[in-house]
Amino acid sequence: MSPTAPKVLTERRGRAWLVTINRPAVRNCVDGETAELLFEAVAAFRDDDGLDALVLTGAGDLAFCSGADLKAVATLTSRPGARESGPMGITRLTDVGKPTIAAVNGYCTAGGLELACWCDVRIVGVNAQFGVLNRRWGVPLVDGGTQRLPRIVGLGNALYLIETGALIDAQHAQRIGLAQEVVPAGQALARGLEIAAALSNYPQTAIRRDRQAAIEGLSLAIDDGLALEARIHRDTASEPEMFEWLRRYAAGECPPPLRPPDAP
Repeated sequence: MSPTAPKVLTERRGRAWLVTINRPAVRNCVDGETAELLFEAVAAFRDDDGLDALVLTGAGDLAFCSGADLKAVATLTSRPGARESGPMGITRLTDVGKPTIAAVNGYCTAGGLELACWCDVRIVGVNAQFGVLNRRWGVPLVDGGTQRLPRIVGLGNALYLIETGALIDAQHAQRIGLAQEVVPAGQALARGLEIAAALSNYPQTAIRRDRQAAIEGLSLAIDDGLALEARIHRDTASEPEMFEWLRRYAAGECPPPLRPPDAP
């Protein structure tokens, strides 16, 4: 990577927005400039009606993201807006409103694990490794790790990772629900983009409202969650989009189902 190469790359792939942390020489760790560029990339995705899904990845094969740049920690907390968006740039953003996918190869540790947990799903290469390695240096989880990780893998699994700092492989991550798919090394990005393209073929109103209901209802009692679901979908059935897609279904037009990958 040249000294002037952007630390975060963005690219439109159809109706998907590809965001790449571009610091492979330092395992894609995040400093203040990188965090700000991540924030700008996610804000652009959120505000663009022509984009349906975001894929977050890291440059190279060695790491998705190894966490905060410990040689430039001050730049993370001093960045304007860090308190609102999170030191790593995006982890306190909860208003994106559209599907997000982490495509993980190699190390996904510390704040990098928190970035991956910010995404809705994680597609990982068989070479991926996950861990709260910052435990060894007394660096806390302040980018959502204590909140999102237990919601994803359950409290026992989360506390095991958080307290021990253990480094686990892709198969272990899939067993506990941290990884949704494990693919051959180097194929996580291609599979993430394939999933993003499939999501773009679906009606967007229902998928976005289902996503909202699932996330917002997670901490609610079942009765309150059902009421939330009904409120969010109060007008979905009357949307012109739904009528159009039902017409297409009746005419024999239907997007192909997403197939799971072959085992790596």
